[in-house]
Amino acid sequence: MTGIEELNSISTFYSPLEKGARGIDSMKYIKPMSELTIKQTQKNVDDWIKLHGVRYFSELTNMAILTEEVGEVARIIAREYGEQSFKKKDKEKELADELADVLFVLICLANQTGIDLNKALEKNLEKKTKRDKTRHKKNKKLK
Repeated sequence: MTGIEELNSISTFYSPLEKGARGIDSMKYIKPMSELTIKQTQKNVDDWIKLHGVRYFSELTNMAILTEEVGEVARIIAREYGEQSFKKKDKEKELADELADVLFVLICLANQTGIDLNKALEKNLEKKTKRDKTRHKKNKKLK
């Protein structure tokens, strides 16, 4: 199967945005994020792993990576919104990019453990709605 045939068989919603130095195998395929559903995003990550990542890292490795990425988000937040000052190496880091790293690894964990994040989030919001329906509204600290 050629690179194009492989990409066409993966999904119909991708469109080529950039051709890398190695040719067709390094092309980036992504649907504009504003149009992606959670399910499509999970598929997008899975397709990227299959094309460029060889395979998923183990769940334990991905958990360690997720912790590392959340730490990078915390570092930016502490410097941008907290009292810490930026180190030279931290000034180039962007919160949006670090949050995207967290989301990517989180989606990897969901994919490799068979979790449909759309269903999980829906169920979680139902739980929070039942549990916290009036709790936050009654919290004087939030007024």
